[in-house]
Amino acid sequence: MLTPTTAELLNAIEVLNKLGERINTSAAHSVLQMSDTRLGDHNAGRIGVVAIEQTSRIKIVAEQLQNWRNELIQQRRQNVSQSV
Repeated sequence: MLTPTTAELLNAIEVLNKLGERINTSAAHSVLQMSDTRLGDHNAGRIGVVAIEQTSRIKIVAEQLQNWRNELIQQRRQNVSQSV
């Protein structure tokens, strides 16, 4: 498997961030459509918790990709400085 380019990693990070935004937006719309009852409140709370869990996982993966991208950039800079 080939190492992705820094541009590909950046693209993946942006896609993950957009996914997180979409999850939050969808959760907000779902919560607004819930009836004002005990069951509606319970379901709204559950939707919120699930959205937080999902976006937290997405954020962790995006941060890992950003760290990997930074390492690749640093390695390339070192390779360039060693070859000069």
